[in-house]
Amino acid sequence: MQERDIVNDVLAMTKSSIQSYGMAITGCSNQQLRSALQKLRDEAEQFQYQLSQIAEQKGYTSSPPTANQQDISQIKNQLNQP
Repeated sequence: MQERDIVNDVLAMTKSSIQSYGMAITGCSNQQLRSALQKLRDEAEQFQYQLSQIAEQKGYTSSPPTANQQDISQIKNQLNQP
């Protein structure tokens, strides 16, 4: 298995973990457990961001192109229409 594949697998697993933490947090009534899960989610988000930056630098992934102002305005107009 190549490094690129490993990095992409870890990114996908981390994304899944973050989503699972979110679901667990919203269903948690114990404040201590909720806080612990939020901390774990925050750490996973930070790890995912750092790893995605490294992956992008190495050319393993690429960021979507930045939207220009005209595209943003067009989408806003479409969403604001009844």
